[in-house]
Amino acid sequence: MQNALLIGLSRQMTLERQMDVIANNVANANTNGFKADHSLFEEYLNSNAHEDNFVGSDRRVSYVQDRGTYRDVGQGPMEATNNPLDMAISGNAFFAVQANGAERYTRDGKFALSSTGQLMTSDGNLVLGTGGPIVFQPTDHDINVSPDGTVTVLEGTAKTDSIRGKIRMVTFDDPAKLTKLGANLYGAGSANQQTDAKSTLQQGYIEKSNVNSVGEMSRMVEVMRSYTAIANLLQQQSDLHKSAIEKLADVPA
Repeated sequence: MQNALLIGLSRQMTLERQMDVIANNVANANTNGFKADHSLFEEYLNSNAHEDNFVGSDRRVSYVQDRGTYRDVGQGPMEATNNPLDMAISGNAFFAVQANGAERYTRDGKFALSSTGQLMTSDGNLVLGTGGPIVFQPTDHDINVSPDGTVTVLEGTAKTDSIRGKIRMVTFDDPAKLTKLGANLYGAGSANQQTDAKSTLQQGYIEKSNVNSVGEMSRMVEVMRSYTAIANLLQQQSDLHKSAIEKLADVPA
């Protein structure tokens, strides 16, 4: 197989995987707290296509390789909801939640109350406080969440605040090492966690996705154009190869 075809094919393969990453970003442009992913590419040098009967070493050919993806952990825009159970983190921390019996992490602060008064995510996972799940009483009202995560309420006809817990916020030494688990949840992976003391909570706000929809759509168009251009180039190379074979076949013996 000709080297030009191999190089073009390697680029098409990386473009296909890049399109998958972009499509996932676009699909989650309206997902609360979603963090966009981006592709990383590098040059991959290898020997060219040949029969193993040449003397000496062949000149190496430059292929394209997608080395992986990296996560943009930048802050997404804040949207006011005026819902006292909605919370957005200003900083690098994550909410700690209990999902399927394990501790998971999310930036989605769209919370609600369960039938038993427990604070939970929109998917039904319990939101964890520093002392366990946050639980409200049936007579609680006027819920207030301070910037440090302390949750207070007025109970019944009481005039003084009652504390219901403190939202647990955790941070990681390298957020890029967090493992995506689906449903807007992360696992700690190989990242080391610690209690966050710098981030603050904003009650009545939701952090939106940090995906730049216009930028992602522009990249999608670029990928499609590049894929088409390479397909045309590969077709031209194939036609030249076919034409050369046909002409060689016509040469008289």
